[in-house]
Amino acid sequence: MHPTPPTDGAHPARYPGEPAGNTGRSYPTPREGCPWCGSTRPHTRLRVPGPGRHGPGPLVVYECRDCAHVVGHPEDTGTEGPAERAPTARAGTRRHRAAARAMLPFPEPESWLDVGTGHGRFPEAAREIHPYTSFDGLDPTLRVEEAQAAGRVEEAHRGHLTDPGIIARLRSRYDVVSMLHHLDHTRDPRAELRAALTVLRPGGHLLIEVPDPDCLFRALLGRWWMSYGRPGHLQLMPLRNLTAELEALGCTIVGTDRREPHTPYDLAGALALVVARALPTPGDLPERPVLPRRLRRLLHTALRGAAAPLLATAAALDHTLAPLARRTRFSNAYRIVARTPP
Repeated sequence: MHPTPPTDGAHPARYPGEPAGNTGRSYPTPREGCPWCGSTRPHTRLRVPGPGRHGPGPLVVYECRDCAHVVGHPEDTGTEGPAERAPTARAGTRRHRAAARAMLPFPEPESWLDVGTGHGRFPEAAREIHPYTSFDGLDPTLRVEEAQAAGRVEEAHRGHLTDPGIIARLRSRYDVVSMLHHLDHTRDPRAELRAALTVLRPGGHLLIEVPDPDCLFRALLGRWWMSYGRPGHLQLMPLRNLTAELEALGCTIVGTDRREPHTPYDLAGALALVVARALPTPGDLPERPVLPRRLRRLLHTALRGAAAPLLATAAALDHTLAPLARRTRFSNAYRIVARTPP
């Protein structure tokens, strides 16, 4: 399935290689069949109201009746919607260190490739856990080159892991390949897995983290679940599907974990999405409003400020419930460590 070319007037991307404003055009179309198992029995699970970071229109969420693979498909996308607040840098660093520690039971890797590295924050944090490892980064945007300039990665590879040139250049080069919240943003996760195994050395390890569609917060919060509101979440794969695919590719699953990858943001994220829905940004308001622009902005700021204590309370509740969530099906992400054949 190929994306439809951007329409005229799409919001320009900030970085080359980054999707333009109509990001939804690259989403798979479940009506043509499940992108995971090929089933022609998609089930429309729900519609996520726009605007959101996936675009201004609603996001239709499909779930395969046969394999439970979840696909998000935006409708009527034309410009970027307002961005929701990302996790703090401190929280991201803790999460990155936890992911890096997952490789401590195995021999110290000499070389490590982080796929979808962005600004290289994960390699920067992982180097504290693995000081003798050489970290490289791969990303389709200029962010990876900025990460190299900042010293967060040693080598910057710009492109997609499935690009033939990338595969030829990096074949059998790495002891570890990490894909942290990357597969859920791709149009063909199976091709990404095959490419990752190609650039790994024999006996190397693949480290994967993705959102968990079996998370009970998804059923509880429905359209306001945070993973639906995040940008570019094309596909959500149940743990059983991903482990079965890796085993079919000849890998050995040496570890799975739902505890450490959980990020406590579900309740606060849901409330933030509700607030964003109720209070569009001033730029999204009609061009000819009843109130003057300055008064609109003041009113918008005041209402946002009034919502801040509620958001802080929800965030505190997320962290209070985190120990319980990590030990139950309320965990919102999972991790897999797989080893290639020696």
